[in-house]
Amino acid sequence: MQDIPVVTSPMQPLIAIIGGTGLTELEGPELTQTHDINTALGKPSSLIQEGTWNGQRVLFLARHGHPHAVPPHKVNYRANILALQQLGATHIVAVNAVGGIHSEMVSGRIAVPHQIVDYTYGRENTFFDGDFRPLDHIDLTHPYDETLRQALMVAGKQAGLSVSDFGVYAATQGPRLETIAEIVRLERDGCDLVGMTGMPEAALARELNIPYASICLVVNPAAGKSDGEITMDEIRAVIGTGMGQVRDMLGALLEKFAQS
Repeated sequence: MQDIPVVTSPMQPLIAIIGGTGLTELEGPELTQTHDINTALGKPSSLIQEGTWNGQRVLFLARHGHPHAVPPHKVNYRANILALQQLGATHIVAVNAVGGIHSEMVSGRIAVPHQIVDYTYGRENTFFDGDFRPLDHIDLTHPYDETLRQALMVAGKQAGLSVSDFGVYAATQGPRLETIAEIVRLERDGCDLVGMTGMPEAALARELNIPYASICLVVNPAAGKSDGEITMDEIRAVIGTGMGQVRDMLGALLEKFAQS
């Protein structure tokens, strides 16, 4: 069995999971405490759960709150990432429900994206704003940590899942879904997946030097990629099955971290 590569850290790993649509609670870990934390940039979207899963310490944050109520353009991404850092997170795995643009990205498919294009606007998207922290610039050539990405790929195999090892994630504003013309544009730009929460999360994690990667569950074909309209009932049905597979993948990842 292939070993999962684990990012080395001078401290004991503490994996933070950010759950998106369909993953507002984390079933699997033995919960030990709940953190009602505040930061200099406000409160995170939800209480942060801490526990042990397959022998590995883990944090869990519901990106849209619990219950699911915060729209993607109103998430306090800065407070979320800062709160996880304050609690000692050494790695962040984001879970994103997305639409599929590339022909391989059919409903129910799981992908670990390797690139991102940011189409959002008006979001507080940096810690280096000249107020909270002095102006600075980061390299985001590779927005996802490659070692953590490969660890997720192997975790998927160990969980018995077929996982796509690529994906250019288009981050759109939301909360509405996209038009056919917008998806044509995104596809022309080279995007494979479309979601609403991938940015500024990835950039903020990089600013705090926390390795960050994403598990994307394709919950619907993007606009114009199927014959009918996209319905929330169809999306919920895919989420109901797919998020169980995502949990299996996370469990395999955490087990290997615990053994490292």
